[in-house]
Amino acid sequence: MKEHAILFSAPMIRALLDGTKSQTRRICKHAVDNNLTAVIGPFDIPGAGGGWFGDEEGEVQFLGPYGQPGDRLWVRETFYAYGRWETRFSAKKKRDEWHFVDMTLACDRRYQYAADNPDVPLAKARGGALPGWYTRPAIFMPRAACRILLEITGVRVERLNECSAADARAEGLISYEHFWRDSEYPLPDIAYEPFQGSPFRYSDPVAAYAALWESINGAGSWSANPWVWRVEFSRVSN
Repeated sequence: MKEHAILFSAPMIRALLDGTKSQTRRICKHAVDNNLTAVIGPFDIPGAGGGWFGDEEGEVQFLGPYGQPGDRLWVRETFYAYGRWETRFSAKKKRDEWHFVDMTLACDRRYQYAADNPDVPLAKARGGALPGWYTRPAIFMPRAACRILLEITGVRVERLNECSAADARAEGLISYEHFWRDSEYPLPDIAYEPFQGSPFRYSDPVAAYAALWESINGAGSWSANPWVWRVEFSRVSN
């Protein structure tokens, strides 16, 4: 079993925490960059193990970056850490750079998470001898700060538009039962919102997920129908 880090936005963190998200889709750059018309896998390469994918001719082969069934994903998210900033000389850049010194655990404090909207007195500027709370981007989250651990149950490469209604719901959409019942233009009893704060709701979960995808990847990115990694998972104790 291996562990791999993966980033999620705050709305998706909330969906993971409430148990409505069990799938994620990410662009499969190897298939897109090589303009593949078909992708097969996972398969074993002798001496290299499983989890490989490629074209039917065997000319392009690539390993899944998120692991394979049985592996774990530790989730990185925007968080608050307690510490201070100091300057350190970068030999590579030939200049001083700001460096955050994480003192959260050393000061017997707990990491806080932006998705929870905690009431944390954030410091306003870098520098100073006294530590304080600072917002830290998900990419800088250490493993010790992780609170969500996922176990991979399935990995495949498919076209984005293969996403079914069940798949779209498993992506963590927010559902509203009976929301449209008294509307002038009634829709089915359950409407779907792609993320919290969206001004739009949809009768079709796939349409809601398509809107979410385009909000992240840009207009036309859904109809482009790229190859994507479809990763399925379940939450496990961290």
